[in-house]
Amino acid sequence: MQSFTLLGDFVHAKKGALVTHHSPNTLLIGAHTSAAGGSFNALIEGESIGATTIQFFTSNQKQWNGRMISPEELEKFALLRLETGIDVLMSHAGYLLNLGSPNPSLLKKSQEAFKEEIERCHLLNINYLNFHPGAYTTGSEAECIETIIDSLLKMESLVSKGITKLLLETTAGQGTSIGHRFEQLKAIVQGVKHAIPIGVCIDTCHIFAAGYDITSAKGWKTTLETFDEVIGLKYLNAFHLNDSKQPLGSRKDRHAHLGEGCIGMECFKALMQEHRLEHIPKYLETPDKSRWKEEIALLRRFAHSK
Repeated sequence: MQSFTLLGDFVHAKKGALVTHHSPNTLLIGAHTSAAGGSFNALIEGESIGATTIQFFTSNQKQWNGRMISPEELEKFALLRLETGIDVLMSHAGYLLNLGSPNPSLLKKSQEAFKEEIERCHLLNINYLNFHPGAYTTGSEAECIETIIDSLLKMESLVSKGITKLLLETTAGQGTSIGHRFEQLKAIVQGVKHAIPIGVCIDTCHIFAAGYDITSAKGWKTTLETFDEVIGLKYLNAFHLNDSKQPLGSRKDRHAHLGEGCIGMECFKALMQEHRLEHIPKYLETPDKSRWKEEIALLRRFAHSK
């Protein structure tokens, strides 16, 4: 992995790239924007849809070979971050990674790819790195959780060199994936919290498919109470906002536009009006990006109408 510390130091000193510009009252709402042609393009797209935060892939999410970031791209990214005012950023790790794999070869590839992802996040000064915990395939759930913990602890020295916090994404529970029950996430958090900055990103489609009823304000209250009891709300650091094409408890990951799936619009209105969640970054991953601008505006209206 390339390192451009001198350029990074130059950009930080000259342009203040690490300075936070949003006020504590800023609603952090955005989407998973495209970094095709350079990571800075994700910022440009974010600004065009009215986003105040974005998530993006730092490398091709379906390939093992990580992308190299040039000094020119790094500087352009830092400058556009200042120009757009979008300074709370989240990377989504690649889909091939399985930090809990019982296959030694796949596990090693996953750990190496994850290290490279953390290094890219450090280069770009990304706040959060969201990733799917893993799947036990031919192994057991307990073994998989222990392997995930071990994989993350191997990152302790590297993670300490940057600002990036690692976020476990809740899963829908397809196949043997880990992360569809809060208890599974708790085990991982408890196993690594002493060594690395760790948190959770709730995907609304995923937890609904996993069996958590968030279709109403009452449902959200119950779900958040459960999350707080099991994991702790202080570990809740981000949201993916998606409706679900599949019903409650289906354990199928099928995203739909807000209010157009089995979850319904009341969920998103209640979420935006829950004071405990108002400053947590939220990212759309709904199917048609041409509708993100209107969905972001809708979420803002919900927040301001409480």
